[in-house]
Amino acid sequence: MKAVQLVQTGHPLQLCDVPLPAIGAHDVRVRVMAAGICHSDVHYRAGTSPVQTLPMTFGHEVAGVIEAAGDAVVHLKPGDRVCLHYMVTCGHCVYCNAGQEQFCASGAMIGKHRPGGYAEAIVLPARSVFVLPADIPFEAGAIMMCSSSTALHALRKARLQPGESVAVFGVGGLGMSAVQLAFALGALTVYAVDINPARLALAQRFGAQPIDATVEDAAAQIRRRTSGRGVDVAVELIGLPVTMRQSVQSLAVQGRAALAGITQKSFDVTPYHELINREAEIIGVSDHLASEIPLLLNLASMGKIDLSQVITRSIPLDADQINAALDNLDGFGEGVRVVIKPNG
Repeated sequence: MKAVQLVQTGHPLQLCDVPLPAIGAHDVRVRVMAAGICHSDVHYRAGTSPVQTLPMTFGHEVAGVIEAAGDAVVHLKPGDRVCLHYMVTCGHCVYCNAGQEQFCASGAMIGKHRPGGYAEAIVLPARSVFVLPADIPFEAGAIMMCSSSTALHALRKARLQPGESVAVFGVGGLGMSAVQLAFALGALTVYAVDINPARLALAQRFGAQPIDATVEDAAAQIRRRTSGRGVDVAVELIGLPVTMRQSVQSLAVQGRAALAGITQKSFDVTPYHELINREAEIIGVSDHLASEIPLLLNLASMGKIDLSQVITRSIPLDADQINAALDNLDGFGEGVRVVIKPNG
């Protein structure tokens, strides 16, 4: 079968011929109908966040149709529409038993540690596979498996309560979901911070108040709009030291900054004024949980998340077009989310 792989770190992905993956008794093989291109893939290609072995088939936002199921699989069958939780874990270690499977010592992320969805088919344990409701398109189901699920996890880690205010730093793929999910979880006001006018306009259509970071320091704008108080929750989804610092500076008393953006760089914090004197918190956000996916799918079926305007375009399983999409993300270019359709 065809798959688009990283063969050498720091170089473009390549279209390769690979064997059709075999399935075990507890596995399913999924014909990939949609695979999202995530900004994390830019970091994997560059080596900022290294993949485990090469060559590696990218793609951790995946939805499709089950082609085959192992003999021990009872809750899924060929023909089922599904979306894939991107962490494959042992299921019985201390972290898995505590519902914190993203820290599983043997955990493997598809598209980084084991073959992902930039391919015609993918094999996963059945417990990592969720039925995709008929009213959710494959394209939306795919990008929900990272952008929406990570945004939901960030908001839950930040303990967002009904009636609170939220600032979302970066309204790309994750940020558009974060804006909508914040409202779904009861946020009264959501501020969307970005430098891209089109993204700010889209976030505004979803109900957010736009903060153009090219005009003035984003934290200063948020404080002025909140009469100096700041926001209860800030979610940083870009991975830049400047926006991480601004997310902390924008916090109200007992505010929580949830950082999900990937970076290897540090940022400055003034402990007394920005944290201690406010009893504010900085919270790390790592991936998301399988237990959160049913809630996410229910919210989408209820119309609480609209991803139709977030998906900028779809492309075939073509290495040149995929590399171009990654280059665009790397440069924080136009558009929000590109989806690969390996099987038409």
